[in-house]
Amino acid sequence: MSQAAIAPQPAPFTVSPLTPLIGAEISGIDLAKPLDDAALAALRAALLDWKVIFFRNQEITTGQHLAFARRFGELEVHPFAPQKEGFPEVLAITHDRDRPGRENKWHSDVTWRECPSLGSVLRAVEVPAVGGDTLFADMYAAYEGLTDEVKEKIDGAIAIHDFAHFRQAMRTRGKSEAEIEAMNRKYPMVEHPVVRTHPETGRKAIYVNVTFTQHIVGMEKAESDTLLKHLYAQAAIPEYQCRFRWKKNSIAFWDNRSSQHYAASDYWPALRRMERVTIIGDRPR
Repeated sequence: MSQAAIAPQPAPFTVSPLTPLIGAEISGIDLAKPLDDAALAALRAALLDWKVIFFRNQEITTGQHLAFARRFGELEVHPFAPQKEGFPEVLAITHDRDRPGRENKWHSDVTWRECPSLGSVLRAVEVPAVGGDTLFADMYAAYEGLTDEVKEKIDGAIAIHDFAHFRQAMRTRGKSEAEIEAMNRKYPMVEHPVVRTHPETGRKAIYVNVTFTQHIVGMEKAESDTLLKHLYAQAAIPEYQCRFRWKKNSIAFWDNRSSQHYAASDYWPALRRMERVTIIGDRPR
């Protein structure tokens, strides 16, 4: 039998879509165990197909969390967010009565970096009895749903991204202007395409977000603001979304190149404690 006639191996787990476009739950796999090459390839394919994949009942250690994410690439250390003690690659995201949730804007992670995230792996440590869901939006579908007129306007357009809200948070915490300027030099504003071509699928996706995008290069501010507002609004269309209800030891792994996410902050004053590991990606094109 020729190699071309050999059927592909079935995935060593079950994939259950949440919606027709985005989001799938993966069952029949234990992330506490090392991934073999076949499982790794099948999970990567599922991530590319569904943009975000979910796992339930994964009682893993921090070391196992890191090991799983490292199978997909090098991990970043976030320069602004709180880290888990002893694990600089792990973001410790805790919200409670004194620290209300604040990730409730549509965004893709760290687009203010020259090489933003490939993907993020978020683990639920403690969650509210109800509330605190995360929503995800398919930015391929968001692009494809645009009118031809808008597509033509943004074809080849470039936008500026910046860590502006982290800069403000540094001031609130009492950091000096010299310390802030040092971070400005280390992480200068970057230019990314308004429409990104995914490096693995070749599909086009909207790649601007309300959290980090500042303006479109070469446009008057009013025109840029109007166009960006329209592009931001596409993530909020329900037909492009899925919604995930967290339980303890649930894990979400999303592709930041093809999706955006929004953490619903509807659970105050309850405790929500999560840990995130982020995989470094390539420069958007």
